[in-house]
Amino acid sequence: MFDVFGSVKGLLKLDSVCIDNNVFRMHYKGTVIILIAFSLLVTSRQYIGDPIDCIVDEIPLNVMDTYCWIYSTFTIPNRLTGVAGKDMVQPGVASHVDGEDDVKYHKYYQWVCFVLFFQAILFYIPRYLWKTWEGGRIKMLVMDLNAPIVNFDCKEDRKKILVDYFADNINRHNFYAYRFFICEFLNLANVFGQIFFMDFFLDGEFSTYGSDVVRFTEMEPEERRDPMARVFPKVTKCTFHKYGPSGSVQKFDGLCVLPLNIVNEKIYVFLWFWFIGLTVLTALSVAFRIAVIFVPKIRLYLLRARSKLSAHQDVENISKKCQIGDWFVLYQLGKNIDPLIYKEVISDLALKLDESLFDERHKRELKLAREGIDFDL
Repeated sequence: MFDVFGSVKGLLKLDSVCIDNNVFRMHYKGTVIILIAFSLLVTSRQYIGDPIDCIVDEIPLNVMDTYCWIYSTFTIPNRLTGVAGKDMVQPGVASHVDGEDDVKYHKYYQWVCFVLFFQAILFYIPRYLWKTWEGGRIKMLVMDLNAPIVNFDCKEDRKKILVDYFADNINRHNFYAYRFFICEFLNLANVFGQIFFMDFFLDGEFSTYGSDVVRFTEMEPEERRDPMARVFPKVTKCTFHKYGPSGSVQKFDGLCVLPLNIVNEKIYVFLWFWFIGLTVLTALSVAFRIAVIFVPKIRLYLLRARSKLSAHQDVENISKKCQIGDWFVLYQLGKNIDPLIYKEVISDLALKLDESLFDERHKRELKLAREGIDFDL
């Protein structure tokens, strides 16, 4: 089992510098790891056995297995309830009349491993876009200031570089921040889209799959209609046609066992709850992000929370002079820089911004004075 999941352990590695948030990481780390692990589990036949085993008279078993795997198997939806062994062989497996009884074909179990891997790729796309757009800016600005013990001269030089950079580029980070916000919206759109995609993939069964399983456990035994047996049947039927000795078409009904569906049904129950929870968290995160964009007061409170050791007046002065992009960069730096060093950065930056504004105003007044224009000090 460790060999199966060993290839995904690299995804568990934590980045030295954080450039996103916990909800974002649930998409490109948590969900991607889960989907790839499930994809590997489905393809690992050594733990599950053959994906299909069929029984039929007069047809070689290996031929029947291959035929039914390729052309799919089916169940009878109106034979899902009853007593197994009395009313039917297994849920959904019973005699039927062509053209009268509904027949449901099951083909998607052939594609589960590929679909899960494809979904993992889709969940990683917003992370890839953000990492490309971000370009390592936060890592370059941190400059090893995330270590609690730094040489004093080295620390002072790096702090000065950081403060000078921020003061020189104030109000120029909006595009940087909005690209991250776009990726957050992409995460929400992606998880919504994937729910609809899985619903389409499972013939409209996924949207209510988890809730149906919960209801099933609370029903009376005689009224139970197992949704897992409906969506991922363990025993199905398969019809094989061939020419007989006289040239007529002969029909052979086979019974097929799908041990792979024991795993598939559990996988999709887990995915239903995971995707619903992830959708709710992502929607709340996006709603909160919209509030952050349009309510400056929230940005001030968040920056105060991130820089608890700093003087409130310094944080407030910086927040008044910053636009949304500047605030975002400062907030990201607060996640990565050691709190004591970050306190010094905030203090130095507040002083630097005040000096910059004073110098800018002084230069403007001198220019107006040279032009003979009166101004009010």
